[in-house]
Amino acid sequence: MVLWWIGNAVLLLVVVPVVIFLLNRVLAAVERIRGATDDILAGGVALTGKLDGVPEALAVTDKTIEEIKVGAVRYAGSVARLLG
Repeated sequence: MVLWWIGNAVLLLVVVPVVIFLLNRVLAAVERIRGATDDILAGGVALTGKLDGVPEALAVTDKTIEEIKVGAVRYAGSVARLLG
């Protein structure tokens, strides 16, 4: 019975404070992660407002790529005739 009381005292005086200390560290890390995710969400919401002109920009980019492709094919054909 005495060993039972000693075990309870060790549990109460050693193990419980260590568990509370570790839990406090974990909860602090979780709060830092929560703050970071809130910042990421705010940045993502702000970014969506700046994406309104993307479809028009992609249309211009597609047109430019098509023009470059036509020029590259013509150039490659000319080079092929010179080398062949």
